[in-house]
Amino acid sequence: MSNKIPVGILGATGIVGQRFIQMLERHPWFEVSWLAASDRSEGRPYAEAARWRLKTAIPAAVANMKVSPAQPAGAPKIIFAALDAAIAGELEPRFAAAGHAVISNSSALRMQSDVPLVIPEVNGDHIRLIEKQPWRTQSGGYVVTNPNCSTIGLVLALAPLHRTFGLEAVMAITMQAVSGAGYPGVASLDILGNVVPYIAKEEEKMEEETQKLLGTLNGSRVDPAPFAMSAQCNRVAVEDGHTESIALQLKKKASAEEIIAAWHDFHPEPQQLRLPSAPPQPVIYLTAIDRPQPRFDVDLGAGMSTAVGRLRKCNILDWKFTILSHNTIRGAAGAALLNAELLKAKGYLA
Repeated sequence: MSNKIPVGILGATGIVGQRFIQMLERHPWFEVSWLAASDRSEGRPYAEAARWRLKTAIPAAVANMKVSPAQPAGAPKIIFAALDAAIAGELEPRFAAAGHAVISNSSALRMQSDVPLVIPEVNGDHIRLIEKQPWRTQSGGYVVTNPNCSTIGLVLALAPLHRTFGLEAVMAITMQAVSGAGYPGVASLDILGNVVPYIAKEEEKMEEETQKLLGTLNGSRVDPAPFAMSAQCNRVAVEDGHTESIALQLKKKASAEEIIAAWHDFHPEPQQLRLPSAPPQPVIYLTAIDRPQPRFDVDLGAGMSTAVGRLRKCNILDWKFTILSHNTIRGAAGAALLNAELLKAKGYLA
């Protein structure tokens, strides 16, 4: 008998659901015991229901597992949710009300005042908002979310600078991989040889989520960080990895050496606790003049680190640089998994 904690996956057949399955295959704490997806997948073996798109094989323990109805009855108490926002807005509260811990990758509840939006290296203390949720009082259930795939790499790079020097203004221009659109995602004739300068609601998510993540927990709410934030988002013909060009203004003047040192010395709580999915170095500065690049750097830290490079003076703001993060690992399934590990370490998971 395994002594690992059983977990379920809502939205198991999608790209993020597949990443959850892949990352949980050899996890030391959790094991997949329940899968749910749309009505058309219900009752079918997972290997038959899912169009597997990852480079590793479907884990044998999951391949023959029957896909269950997306209902709380019969589901384990810990649920990883990989649902479209419209569906998540209905299902996630239902599971929380039934006493489940819902660790969500969806945007549906991220900006709700009593729902923690968490990057464990940045604002792990925000998980205390769980105690303000009515589900917690009534059934013991709750919802914790992770940020948008384009936000998380940015905020990992910003957090050490915000803590050390303070931020006045941030401008971000993204070049986002097609895997961020799910499967089948963007039609080939729309993206090959092209750049699409619009991703629905992406810019709004980046701006709002960044300020909530770097904000201050104030009792039953988070006061947003007061710096100005502007984002422009583009879809490009890259398979995995969101690249972002960043320019920022600091409150306290800093040299390039001091900024790089802030990134290098960033060893927050998940790294101190040695959580299984926490990369040893959450922010890695690359010195080569033409890096980071998705082809070479997207898998740093097993896909959980943010790569930073090309730090240089900005003629309008103070500094500019380039960041890269893996959008379906650190930006999605891996982010939720690390949140679950922090919850367990803090005693929120039985």
